[in-house]
Amino acid sequence: MIAYVIRRILNLIPTFVLATFLAWVVIEIAPGDFASQFSFDQVDIHKAERIRSALGLDQSWVLRYLYWLRNLVLHFDLGTSLTSRGDVLSLIAPRLANSLTLLLPATLVTFAVAIPIGVYSALHKYSWGDRVLTVFSLIGLAVPNFFLALILLAAAVQWFQSSGWFLVPVGGMTSNGFAAFGAWHKILDVGWHLIVPLVVVALSSLTFTTRVMRGEMLEVLGQDYIRTARAKGLAERTVTYKHGLRNAILVVVATLGSVLPSLVGGAGTVEFVMRWPGITPLFISSVFAQDVYVLMALLTILVLLLMVGNLLSDIALAMLDPRIRY
Repeated sequence: MIAYVIRRILNLIPTFVLATFLAWVVIEIAPGDFASQFSFDQVDIHKAERIRSALGLDQSWVLRYLYWLRNLVLHFDLGTSLTSRGDVLSLIAPRLANSLTLLLPATLVTFAVAIPIGVYSALHKYSWGDRVLTVFSLIGLAVPNFFLALILLAAAVQWFQSSGWFLVPVGGMTSNGFAAFGAWHKILDVGWHLIVPLVVVALSSLTFTTRVMRGEMLEVLGQDYIRTARAKGLAERTVTYKHGLRNAILVVVATLGSVLPSLVGGAGTVEFVMRWPGITPLFISSVFAQDVYVLMALLTILVLLLMVGNLLSDIALAMLDPRIRY
């Protein structure tokens, strides 16, 4: 098992280098650069050239990528923001923490709810419960995140107009006067503001995971070894959860690596609608400013999330299915 994990980690190294190189290429092929916005200065027509030279943007893009990769590997230095002239890591760290505050609970809720619902739907195929859950799953797949967030916000405002107080917050991550709150009060306040974004983000992947779990469970329950287990007189609970669920869940575990990055993408519109101070607003502003180092830092984080998620998924699959280790 240790040798398997070491092999998987070593395989991630060229993957990371290639992914960051392609991200840098995509950023570089965009027309213009950070200094281009100063090209229209009528007072100082050479301002853009001086800025480009001072920031090193006049060097070869390959050379700048190699410098960036060297600083990242040797010093864990993601560079300096071209816009704020501050350290990129210090700039994105609080926003990344805010996004993870939303995404990690959403991931846990997704699997904690989707797996039992998928199993229930498979065990009660075509029952009224299964049909109702199927309808809600299809609605969840069809409704965009931002639209669902707007519906919930409209409901919260309607509740406020009729009762005089908000059932859930209509935006932001904290209340006014948050800095003066005690520790527990701060936790409860963030949790209260987390309700609507968490529900919206979790539903985006919960419905898909539920359908996958239902389909895999139905396929496994129709296998010959399940009929053999029942013919041997094993209890239905043992057949379902020990032999059926353990094999059906492999596909769901295999999707674990892409869940968190996909939630990051799904949470982007929610962060805008709910005014959640995450990484998406920073990413969009950096795209318009062509702040290459902030963009690369955010893309690197997404790559790392995907790689770590796939690694954890592979380890979990190896633990559940010994054939994978060999």
